[in-house]
Parts: sequence; C-alpha cells; structure tokens
Amino acid sequence: MKSKSKNPVFWVPSAYFAMGLPFIAIAQASVLMFKSFEVSDSLIAFWTSLIMLPWTLKPLWSPLLEMFKTKKHFVVATQLLTGITFALVAFALQFNDFFTYAIALLAIIAFSGATHDIATDGVYLSELSGQQQAKYIGWQGAFYNMAKILTAGALVYLAGILEKKFGVLHAWMVVMLTYSIIMILLAFYHMRMLPSGGEKNSEVKSLKEGFATTVDVIKTFFQKKYIIWFIAFIVAYRFAEGFAIKIAPLFFKASVADGGLGLSTSDIGLIYGVFGSAAFVLGSLLAGYYIAKRGLKRSLFSLVLIFNVQFAVYAILAIYRPDNIYIIGSAVVVEYCAYGFGFVGLMLYMMQQVAPGKYKMAHYAFATGIMNLGIMLPGMFSGFLSDWLGYKLFFIVVLFATLPILLGAKFIPFPHSENSESETNNESK
Repeated sequence: MKSKSKNPVFWVPSAYFAMGLPFIAIAQASVLMFKSFEVSDSLIAFWTSLIMLPWTLKPLWSPLLEMFKTKKHFVVATQLLTGITFALVAFALQFNDFFTYAIALLAIIAFSGATHDIATDGVYLSELSGQQQAKYIGWQGAFYNMAKILTAGALVYLAGILEKKFGVLHAWMVVMLTYSIIMILLAFYHMRMLPSGGEKNSEVKSLKEGFATTVDVIKTFFQKKYIIWFIAFIVAYRFAEGFAIKIAPLFFKASVADGGLGLSTSDIGLIYGVFGSAAFVLGSLLAGYYIAKRGLKRSLFSLVLIFNVQFAVYAILAIYRPDNIYIIGSAVVVEYCAYGFGFVGLMLYMMQQVAPGKYKMAHYAFATGIMNLGIMLPGMFSGFLSDWLGYKLFFIVVLFATLPILLGAKFIPFPHSENSESETNNESK
C-alpha cells in the first residue's frame, strides 16, 4: 500500500500532538482560565470533568466511522472542527454568561477530539506492526504530552504575561485563538502526510448495519477472556490521576493562606513549560525503548511504580509548601519524567492485550473510553473533596488511591503475544 511507505516519524508525533492538545486544553488549561475569571473550584472541577464524557463514550460511535471515507478523513475533519470551535470559545469569553457558552463549546471540542482519537488510533493500529507499535509508543506518548507542555505550560505562561498587560479576557482570547491556529495548521499538514489507515469497511453499508456492528463490538468486548481484569486494571491505572489532574493546577495557583503554593499563572506555565517539557519527553522516549528491549510483561510493574511517583511529589509539595520556584521546578521535573515513563505502559497494554480481535480499532477505543471514565469520575468530585479536606490531606488521600494499581500490576494477565502483528480473528473468549 502506498500509505505504508510513509515513515511513521513524519506523522506519529504530529498526529498524537494533535490528539493531546484538545484533551489537555479542557482538562487543565481551561481550569486555569476559569480560575482567572474567578469561577469557583468546585464548579470548575465538576463541569470541566463532565464535558470530557465523549472520551468515555466514544466506542459507541467508533463502528460508524468504518462506514464512510478513510480514517485519515476523520482525523483531518475533526482537527478542522476543533480549530474552528476554539476560535468560537475565544469570542464567547466576551459575553456575560461566558462560562455557559464556553463550556458548551468545549463540549463540542470534546466530541470532536474523541472522534479524532478513534481515527488516529485506527491509523496507528492499521499502519504499524506490533514491533513498530512498541518502538513508536514512546514517540506517541512524548508528543501527546508535548501538547500538554505547550497547552498547559508555554501558552499558560503566555496567558499569565498577557493577563498583567491586557487583562484576563484578552489574554485568554489570545490563547484560545492560538489553539485554533495550531489545530487548523495540523489539519492541513496531515492532508498530505498522514497515511489513510485503510479504506472504509465495505461490510458496513447502512446506519442499521452500523448500529448492529456497535452492538457486536460491545458484545465481543465484554466476552473477552479476563475482561473484568482488563477493566479493573484500566480504571485503576489512572484513577489517582483523575483526582489530581484538576486540583494540581488549582493548588499551584491558590494562595499560601489557602494552603496552596501561591504561584501566578505565568509561574505555573513557566514551571510546566520549561522544567517539565524536557523531563516528560525524556521519560516517554526512554520508556518506549525500555519496553522494546525488555518486553511489556517484564516492564509493567516498574512502569506502574514509576508512574505513581508523581502523586508522592504532590503530597510532599502540599505538606511542605516550598516557596522557592527552583525547588518546585525540580519537583515538577521528577513528576513529569515519572509520568512520561509510566504513561506509555497502559497505552501499549491496551493495544497489545485488550484491543486484539475482530474489532481492533473499536475495542482499543472502548479501552481508552474506560480509561477516561476512570479519570472523569474522580475528577468531577475532586473539587468538592479538596474543598472539604484541604490541599494537604487531599493529596495524601490521593496517594492511597494508587494502592490498587500497584497490586494489580503484579497479577494482570497477558493473553496475547507482544510481538504479534495481527490477531484480528483470534479473539480470546
């Protein structure tokens, strides 16, 4: 196939960067934006978590994407839609009821972003062999989270600078428009550089057949051998992160009197953008080669252990509340390197152990949807819990939320070969 000749280096990094940007914009950057507009912590945490529901429900429409065009078509189309909607968010900030309008538009971005994720993962799974998937999983994770560094780091830093010069409204309008421009430029780049990921499924020719396929996708997913173990493992892997992801930036920005670190918006952007960026990329890339050399089964417990180091870092910061930005920055370096190193373990496990079967793309989407549910649910209530406990006790409680996955990583089954390129017809039942 012609698409096979396209070197993954030219599209894996950019495609997964485009995947990460809208997710992080909603999960983290919008949190700081609404905080700057003086919206309450509990309201921010609840709504910015709830609108991420499409990332959980995306398996329900993933089979319908097989009916039309190619996977590349949906990648490009959703990148354009996301870019345009970010521009609308920027203009919505001017209205009195800006929070309502912004949340509604961010919900559209969430639906577009979730659809984009299905198609992008479909391209990745279709175009790369099992060995290549392991090789490029580090690149995938690194650039997905490079979007995190840009979105919740450099551009948040820019917002902080602009807040002081032009006010909160114009600062965040600039940031939202920047997201818009980046997504639209990526769409045009991928029109040329992204492989097709395979043609549409000729077996699905109508909506009725599409819905029938959806039912079969769900049925066969829950018929997988070890499915209860899979679901428990996926939810537990990032469950603690679900609590921390919303509260961490609020903790960084909250005043010292309120138990926070008292950093400005620009300080937070600087720490994540400068201190965190190199650490995360290094951690992700090292993990990819670490897994490729040792195999995922031998590596998984160490990946999980290192992944959860970040929550110990948050607890230490909440207990001691250092006021030196270099100490805080060093802690973020440790946090991000650990996060980057451990994150790829879950993604590769879902690709190689959960997804294989007749509906590999849809079942991978199902797995990532369950993963996002494990983040969304604790995130929705993290603001209320943090308000009740205070930041210090909250992050100590988050540490206890890591215990199930540390235990689960020792016993999780590996029903499929890590080196298999395709197991489309050999579903474990």
